[in-house]
Amino acid sequence: MDSSDEDYFATNSIRDYIFGKKKKYGIHPINQDRRKHGEFYHLYPQLREHPDKFYNYLRMTIPTFDYILDIVDRKLMKMWTNFIKTPITPCEKLVITIRFLATGTSFAALSYSFRVGRSTIGDIVKETCRALWEELQPIHMPKPTQLLFRSIAQDYWELWNFPNCAGSIDGKHIRIQCPPHSGTMFYNYKKFFSIVLQGVADARCKFIAIEVGGYGKQSDGGTFNASNLFQLLRKGNLDLPPDRNLPGTNIVMPYVFLADEAYPLLQNLLRPYARRDCSTESEYYNTRLSRGRKCIECAFGSINAKWRILWKPIETDVELAEDIVKALCILHNMIIDKEGVERVMQEAENFQRNTQSNRTAPCHHVNVKMGRQIRDEFRTFFWNNKLE
Repeated sequence: MDSSDEDYFATNSIRDYIFGKKKKYGIHPINQDRRKHGEFYHLYPQLREHPDKFYNYLRMTIPTFDYILDIVDRKLMKMWTNFIKTPITPCEKLVITIRFLATGTSFAALSYSFRVGRSTIGDIVKETCRALWEELQPIHMPKPTQLLFRSIAQDYWELWNFPNCAGSIDGKHIRIQCPPHSGTMFYNYKKFFSIVLQGVADARCKFIAIEVGGYGKQSDGGTFNASNLFQLLRKGNLDLPPDRNLPGTNIVMPYVFLADEAYPLLQNLLRPYARRDCSTESEYYNTRLSRGRKCIECAFGSINAKWRILWKPIETDVELAEDIVKALCILHNMIIDKEGVERVMQEAENFQRNTQSNRTAPCHHVNVKMGRQIRDEFRTFFWNNKLE
């Protein structure tokens, strides 16, 4: 090799092209001024002096935010070392994550406003969403027990005049960007890519159980057939209370979940009568069932109204998208527990969601005849006890 060849390969531009450009900074000069110009340091303290602005910024009250921070603080804390002289505090991580959920702003945009690297923003959101679920779920969405189901049924009777109701169930398509090499698995009948959130709500529109990650191409009924809830119901392993009398009668009925026409008719799952050739009694039953089932619709409407990350495709990988949805659901429950359901429902009132769903045939290996008999008994009970 002659000298000209050596000079050629020694050229900086060629070397950078072949071997990759060297990283110029450990921390970019813009991000080194985080404490001076970052949004958290110059805006967050001022927001705490104005509760209405704080609520608008983070979608929750100051006491609620402080409650969350107190619980997840130890999970988000990093050790201070000579390698990381100014680590990002748990409070800043929580603000960044909730602001991301509240606005749907991209990681790149957040990185400029908070003066934090783009990849660091992604790591913060992943870490914080998982911490929210792990720490808040045992408190605000515990595993359902017989005692809890009895309490839910009492609320459904008092608030919505539906007896023996253990909850209402439905599915929601969460928009995501197309995962690589996924084909049509995530492409749904509404013509966008999604994962499915299946939720069960109590009478106060809180989630008592969720399953996240169903393929978008599945219908609500198909997602249910593949869910853990269906397996528990089919095998009789769900911890439902023993059957009890309908109020004021000697008719013994099981505890049931309320669903729309996309779901199968099971012993513990009620759906409406088909609209074709529907009698007056069946129409009235459908009205009462729809009245009780709106709790899950309100829960979905609430998370859509409050968390605008759901207004557009979630631009992350599927695993992080699932963590984000779980964090939204547990934040929904926690906010209701801390702030009450009235404000949450007020925000959801103006939200209109698409209620169309694919119909599906009854699933196999279930006692459909028993489900029909139970539905008929509820229909007779409602007709004989019509609301004024």
